[in-house]
Amino acid sequence: MLRQWEQLPDFMKNEKVREYYDILSERKPSLLLKRLFDITAALVLLVLLSPVMLLTALAVTIDSPGPIFYRQRRVTRYGKVFRIHKFRSMVSDAESRGALLTVRDDKRVTRVGGFIRKYRLDEFPQLLDILAGNMSFVGTRPEVEKYVAHYTDEMYATLLLPAGITSRASILYLNEDRLLKNTDDLDRTYVEEVMPQKMKYNLEMIRNFSLKQEFGILFQTVREIIR
Repeated sequence: MLRQWEQLPDFMKNEKVREYYDILSERKPSLLLKRLFDITAALVLLVLLSPVMLLTALAVTIDSPGPIFYRQRRVTRYGKVFRIHKFRSMVSDAESRGALLTVRDDKRVTRVGGFIRKYRLDEFPQLLDILAGNMSFVGTRPEVEKYVAHYTDEMYATLLLPAGITSRASILYLNEDRLLKNTDDLDRTYVEEVMPQKMKYNLEMIRNFSLKQEFGILFQTVREIIR
């Protein structure tokens, strides 16, 4: 549930965030149903997808040396830092070989990694993060601390809700790696051009929060991946 305003971290207590906070405060029953849906659906999907996840884990292990999961630090609700669960799709020392962002035809991506990233199979372990309360099915994608440091006062409003596996911004930027491929400065392009555009959709999603919108985004996500 939504915290009391006084209990929010100090960095989130500004007039811009207050506007979105007041909107969500009027929709607490929907927020509760959202969490109940997350828990129920995550449990069901973990059971149904367990064979696929086991095969994916085996493929990752055989394909290249290193851990099965990629556990990068990300930021979620109220600025909490957690380690996200993703099947490893890159070489084990990828972060020491390049940027935090991944571009099209990134040489650090393994053979199996390219396949599971294409069909979003690497995201399946995030069902564990949903059960832990660190993520939701729908919400702003969790950023690394480095990029959260560039948030404006208004962008902090996205931290009123748990980070999500998908969102309208995720759908529109499904092939974000292609947009970043031809830039000389990945971080600068992402922070100054890509992230602000994505945040417009993320903030609009909070402003218009409803369960109908959430289910619509889930449906669109599945449709786009199938396409």
